[in-house]
Amino acid sequence: QVQLVESGGGLVQAGDSLRLSCAASGRTFSSYAMGWFRQAPGKEREFLAAIIRGGGSTRYADSVKGRFTISRDNTRNMGYLQMNNLKPEDTAVYYCAADQSFHNILIINPGSWGQGTQVTVSS
Repeated sequence: QVQLVESGGGLVQAGDSLRLSCAASGRTFSSYAMGWFRQAPGKEREFLAAIIRGGGSTRYADSVKGRFTISRDNTRNMGYLQMNNLKPEDTAVYYCAADQSFHNILIINPGSWGQGTQVTVSS
């Protein structure tokens, strides 16, 4: 499996933007679809966005559509989540994940998870 490490989380104010990064290693990153998820305290892990291996197609949860953008750079083995107009309800631990099956990303069952990065949005 591919190993994943997230970075870029932090404390921001409502309306701010933040970009999360996901560094992949161990396997050919371009062979994997990837996605972003989050989990707030007391809640289940939530799907946010997914991108296919080559980056030409994406999928978003309704809760973040129009505010978040997923992207990837296979030449650098990196994935990204650009988050704009952040809201207090976006506060959560954010995870990137990868799987050779795009479907597994969509059903929140990927083979590889990162360790997560905390995002806190103050009002």
